[in-house]
Amino acid sequence: MKLLAWALSLPQLGRLAISRGLVTAWECLHPLYYRGVGDRGWDSSWTVGTSSYRLSGSCATARIMRPDDANVAGNVHGGTILKMIEEAGAIISTRHCNSQNGERCVAALARVERTDFLSPMCIGEVAHVSAEITYTSKHSVEVQVNVMSENILTGIKKLTNKATLWYVPLSLKNVDKVLEVPPFVYSRQEQEEEGRKRYEAQKLERMETKWKNGDIVQPVPNPEPNTVSYSQSSLIHLVGPSDCTLHGFVHGGVTMKLMDEVAGIVAARHCKTNIVTASVDAINFHDKIRKGCVITISGRMTFTSNKSMEIEVLVDADPVVDDSQKRYRAASAFFTYVSLSQEGKSLPVPQLVPETEDEKKRFEEGKGRYLQMKAKRQGSQGQEPQP
Repeated sequence: MKLLAWALSLPQLGRLAISRGLVTAWECLHPLYYRGVGDRGWDSSWTVGTSSYRLSGSCATARIMRPDDANVAGNVHGGTILKMIEEAGAIISTRHCNSQNGERCVAALARVERTDFLSPMCIGEVAHVSAEITYTSKHSVEVQVNVMSENILTGIKKLTNKATLWYVPLSLKNVDKVLEVPPFVYSRQEQEEEGRKRYEAQKLERMETKWKNGDIVQPVPNPEPNTVSYSQSSLIHLVGPSDCTLHGFVHGGVTMKLMDEVAGIVAARHCKTNIVTASVDAINFHDKIRKGCVITISGRMTFTSNKSMEIEVLVDADPVVDDSQKRYRAASAFFTYVSLSQEGKSLPVPQLVPETEDEKKRFEEGKGRYLQMKAKRQGSQGQEPQP
């Protein structure tokens, strides 16, 4: 073990270890791996022990996909990928927020923009996750994350995900205190202005979503097939120490993984086939979830097209050991799933039958989101150069 630790301290072997999945996201926080690997390679200024480091705006992690990361068909769960994305984002944003002398902090996830699952990942493939800071405001950090899957038998790599995450730095001394973010040097003049526009847009949408998602998913006795009540599902989870950050509140990646699990159950109940995550609309984290809370993750079908299903997922936290605080909405998002045959081809989806006025309203809202994204994809494809 001492020989392995010494070997991993060498830049060339350290890079090999990360590319082969020997170094996990958490180990990147260790002084030996603090710099991480980005597109620019290793920074020559890092040292071992308690020495200072010249910090960079990029980081990369990797690991091989195991059977417990995937469903029965061998497709890696979307929640597993989302958790890896969040780990990389947390590392790079926490690193940047502690890059200057001052009060120590840890970056907490506030929002994940829409992310599409562009290509399925399977057991035995290596997931390469690279993260880069693209914008900082006074109290938040924007991180862009890319995920590549590698077939280590053939060497073929595919882009699986592209995601944008927003983090806020919270003081280690006071979890309710948001610290200021150190300035970030942009590669070009327009980058800061473009980032500011994205910041303002996500801030407005996050506030609107918090007030919109105030209702609760209620069980209905003896529901009919293909109705919202028939497939809706809930998961109750007691938040333990292994779920939490140094602050004692839940990792964003843990929450997202549970949300994807519930959404997958809803999709599977509705179509009764193998299902995979196709995309996730913006995930908004409205409030922190502390250790010891009981969280209820509820999912319900909102819309179906011919070959896709939209599922709304709500996360409510109940601080059972604190009588002064009531149950509150902690996170919300829309997940889109597709149904697959045993050969991996998309199958038609049974059409959802909305019954109540609220269900019909949510169906129309989901249809609007679906048509908007469909038009956006067609527009993007039309702009691509023809071969």
